[in-house]
Amino acid sequence: MPRCENSAVDTGAHDQYYSFTATLSARGHQTVAMRVVASCILLLGIPALLAALSPTTTPLPGGRAALGTIAAACVVLAAPWLRRRWPTRRESAAVVIAGALALAAGCLVPADPLAGLLVAVAYPFVLGFTALFHSARLLIFTIAVSAFSIGWLWVRIAVDEWNTAIAVSIPLVLLCVGVTYACRTIAELGGPGYAPADLEPTTGLLTRDRFYDEAATMLGARNRDDDRFLVLLVASVDSLTAIASVEGARGATKAKVAAAQALRDIVRRGAVLAHVGEADFYIADTFTTPDPDPLVARVRSAITTTPMGLTASIGVVSTPLRPLIGRAPYDVLDEVVALATTAMFEARSAGGNQARYVLKNQLSGGEDSPLPEGG
Repeated sequence: MPRCENSAVDTGAHDQYYSFTATLSARGHQTVAMRVVASCILLLGIPALLAALSPTTTPLPGGRAALGTIAAACVVLAAPWLRRRWPTRRESAAVVIAGALALAAGCLVPADPLAGLLVAVAYPFVLGFTALFHSARLLIFTIAVSAFSIGWLWVRIAVDEWNTAIAVSIPLVLLCVGVTYACRTIAELGGPGYAPADLEPTTGLLTRDRFYDEAATMLGARNRDDDRFLVLLVASVDSLTAIASVEGARGATKAKVAAAQALRDIVRRGAVLAHVGEADFYIADTFTTPDPDPLVARVRSAITTTPMGLTASIGVVSTPLRPLIGRAPYDVLDEVVALATTAMFEARSAGGNQARYVLKNQLSGGEDSPLPEGG
């Protein structure tokens, strides 16, 4: 099973990178966002290039060469955002680290500290991006670099004019704090709260392992003495291989992301949603009735109304919770996933774009109850 990669500088840290990027892609904003980030990085290299061309910019030996290197580095750092695919989490973290250090050099090299303070105006951009997409560990690093740079410039200015130092630094500090806090708040409220390894990188949905953990927790939290029913649905996007053969890997990725976002929008709060393998999606929920048809109808409608007009083969299992008392949640999940997957393959073998239902009074040998098959 694919697992999310861990950055060397961000190992084990929680962030929202893949869930946010998948949402951007599903809503059609990913390409625009990539070009905006690339443009910002390239534009930040222009002042460094102009400063490198002026002999009065810095008295430091090699200072102009350092500024030229910063300008060239901006071109390199923008490269990952000029491609067709969104950069990986590791690539993005590397850009953040290199960008923060390049800005620090750009702040400290100029002879005039006020010129360095103008370069530091770019820090809110780096801080906001880091706060929104990356972990607290990387954010702390970025804050430390920006605080050192701004603080050192403040000291240089204050040596001659302390009132000017206060006047010019307060707006920049407030901007950095405000942007960082706002972006981090958005991340905390909108993020899933999972570790990167719990999320499938393409869609930002749960992996199979995390799905089992969350579904098992859901089962354990329910009172199995009540009249509720466990519903587990397996939906497989039809013709994903055909899409990949016609539109390439980018088209297949776009289809998976669109399907993921469509399902994310229709599942109820408390339901567990995962992307497994290439084309399969799992949904686990509890109902007060044994009929899972409302969920199936929502899933089919969501998939077919995606911009690409996708269809899905669906297998769904419904079973009462009461007979599950005393059974291990993971054993229950193994059995219902196997049943739903078999039903999904039956729907696909029948031509796809339809559903097959399994309504069981009791797992492991219980009789199936009649329920009409969806066409």
